[in-house]
Amino acid sequence: MRMLHTMLRVGNLDESIKFYCDVLGMQLLRKKDYPSGEFTLAFVGYGDESDHSVIELTYNWGTDKYNLGDAFGHIALGVDNIYETCAQIRLRGGKVVREPGPMKHGSTVIAFVEDPSGYKIELIQLGTQGSSQKEKATAAGN
Repeated sequence: MRMLHTMLRVGNLDESIKFYCDVLGMQLLRKKDYPSGEFTLAFVGYGDESDHSVIELTYNWGTDKYNLGDAFGHIALGVDNIYETCAQIRLRGGKVVREPGPMKHGSTVIAFVEDPSGYKIELIQLGTQGSSQKEKATAAGN
């Protein structure tokens, strides 16, 4: 088994595609209208669906807003340079809602951005997530 995609319902498909592609650098992989069901699906991601997990953006015709609820948390993306990534997101019109820095109660460096529908996207500085080297060595019995 492998994870294929995560589905998000969006109120403005064009705006959402623009955010995920132009701001976060994903590619529009495919898009299809389903007139009999009155919805459109668009799949975006960083690589082909055969090798990568992607995001399915679902637009239900005539619905321009959703109550996001309190059960969904966020989607996480690993980045090489979180500070540069946040600067580029701002330059492209994206909204950084939590500045880069260590997470509370840990050393992982994170930031959050928000898509046009209000979904949170966590950015994680690669190499900082998880336990510290000392904690790993202790857990391994070293």
